[in-house]
This record gives sequence, structure tokens and C-alpha cells, in this order.
Amino acid sequence: MIIGVPKEIKNNENRVGVTPAGVMAFVTHGHTVFIQRNAGFHSGFEDQEYIDAGAQILPTIEEVYQIAEMIIKVKEPIEPEYALIKKDQLVFTYFHFASSEPLTHAMISSKAICISYETVEDADRSLPLLTPMSEVAGRMSIQQGAKYLEKPLKGRGILLGGVPGVAPAKVLVLGGGVVGTQAAKMAAGMGADVTILDISMKRLRYLDDVMPANVNTEFSNEYTIRKHIKFSDLIIGGVLIPGAKAPKLITREMLKDMRPGTVLVDVAVDQGGCFETTKPTTHEDPIYIIDDVVHYSVANMPGAVPFTSTMGLTNVTLSYALQLANKGWKTACNDNESLRKGLNIINGKVVYPAISEAFNLPLEDVTHYLS
Repeated sequence: MIIGVPKEIKNNENRVGVTPAGVMAFVTHGHTVFIQRNAGFHSGFEDQEYIDAGAQILPTIEEVYQIAEMIIKVKEPIEPEYALIKKDQLVFTYFHFASSEPLTHAMISSKAICISYETVEDADRSLPLLTPMSEVAGRMSIQQGAKYLEKPLKGRGILLGGVPGVAPAKVLVLGGGVVGTQAAKMAAGMGADVTILDISMKRLRYLDDVMPANVNTEFSNEYTIRKHIKFSDLIIGGVLIPGAKAPKLITREMLKDMRPGTVLVDVAVDQGGCFETTKPTTHEDPIYIIDDVVHYSVANMPGAVPFTSTMGLTNVTLSYALQLANKGWKTACNDNESLRKGLNIINGKVVYPAISEAFNLPLEDVTHYLS
């Protein structure tokens, strides 16, 4: 198979879809890999490393899309890429379709095969290709939240861990999944007073067992959320419904109950966000303020730490990408049920229920395309 790896063009997206080690694996299996010039530079990989691993370098993104049978990238295609994607081309990346109707319709029009990292799902409901980036984003949410709590950055002027004789900051984490767990661990490690809310008692029992003493768990409902936001200094939105829009757990009206300088970090922004006032921001312009509440909702948080993120991501995506390249997408998805769940759009037809529900689009049975 001919594999293309374009340079990411989303604002401040510094990750790359394949490392030199991944190139070597593809070449060893008999595949041809084309890398766009400088695609891995910001992740710490020079073109010569890719060449040494067996890749060929192409100067432009247009050439990469034109020649490739499978595109491997990190973030969803953005508007300048829409016209580059071809019929029957396999695109393997994060799509987050349910949060973007224009992207959904563009990929329907392209008649490409769209396999989304974030909806590849194992039998235990875990999301193996989303997990490493959720881990990065969960940990980063506390770094960024701690920074924006500083007064010069419009926060409340509170040190997350406090000091002897001064109470630490109160951190509220919405969602006890991968993001929430990593956020709570980081906040607790910095000495904050942390509360995790979730609707799964099984998950809350687990977290109660493994978390340190400065992390408390509570069952999530509107009453509990309203109670905690009055006193929380930093609120992390980490609720995910695979492939679907995130629920709006904090409304615009609820901002008035927060203290001025409270910081909201919405890690669920890729799926529409947990807060009604969420809108995607960039690393260049990461925050905005509504009703004296600081909002941080960068849509590609892990892009700020591209070496860690790229390595973490490709550690898990490579084996799936090799299955697609070695077997072709139909056989690979027939043989691997987890990978089959990654199929979102096939030749202009929506085959993932959450996308159909989000935009009231016809839903096709994925098995019709796998015979």
C-alpha cells in the first residue's frame, strides 16, 4: 500500500502521524511511505531520519494526498485539505465528526473511507487510540489551569497547592474517565483539594480506592455540580460519550454562581465541550473571559507537547495502521471488531450512529460495506 503522511496545518498542531520507527515497520512489510517535507520537524524528527528509515520525502501536501492510498495524520482535515481527499482514499486520523457538521459533509462529499481514532473501541468499552491523548490532555489541563489561575493571566491569584498556613485551591473534575483520572492525579500531586464527579458508582468506587487522601469522589448530578462550582477555583471538563457530542454540564446561567477569576478548562472541546460557553480556541489565543470566568478550550492541547504526544499516539496507532495496510481496510475491519468501530463514513455514507444522530443524517449498516 502507498501511505502518505502530510504535515499538520491546524493552528499550532506540532504532532505528526508517523514516526521514523513507524516508517521502518511499514517498509519492512513491503509498503511505500511518502512523508511531506518537515512534517516531523516540530515533533523532533528530521527528514533524514525518515529517509534513513525508508521513506520518500515530498515537498507539498498536495503531492502527498495525490499519491497516497492511505493518509495517516493526527488531527481532522481542515478546510484547505477537503478538496485534496479523493474517492476511495483511506483516511486514518482523529475526526471528531459529531462536533463539526461542515467536516462531516465535506468527507461525505469526498467519498473517502474515514476511520476515526477516537471511535476505535475494545470489548471493554475502552478507547485504545484516544487514551494516550486523553492522558496527555488530562495532565495538561492542570498545568494550564494552574497557570491561568495566576492574577496577571486574569485568574483568582491562587497557588494550586497553597502553602503552609494557606489553604490549597479547590479543583472540580467533571468525569472520572481517563481525562478526569489524569487531571485528578496531577492536581492531587500538586497539593490541591480535588473532587471528582461521575455518574458511574463502579468508577467512583475504583477512584476512591486508588486516589490519594486529598481527592474526594461524589455522584454527579445538577445539584452537586451547582453546589461545587460556587467554591471551586479550577473546573476541568472531561466527560466523553464516544463519537457523540459531549453533554453540557455547566450552562451560561451557572457562571454567575462562580467567583471572579475561576478557571474552566474544557478538555471535551473536540466533541463540542462540557460547558455551554465553550468555543474552540488555539495555542496562540487560548483563553477568553465570560462573566469574569476564564475559559481555556484549546482544541488540540497535546499539540503543545508534540514529542510526548506523537510518541504516545503512534505507540498505539501503528499496529492498527499496519493491519489496514497489510490486509486492506475491508479485511482488517472484518477481522478486528475494535477497528470496525472506527469506521465513520464510507464512500459518502454515514455508518456511525452518533454522527447520524448529531446531524439527522441517514445511517447505513456498516456490514453492507465489508462483504
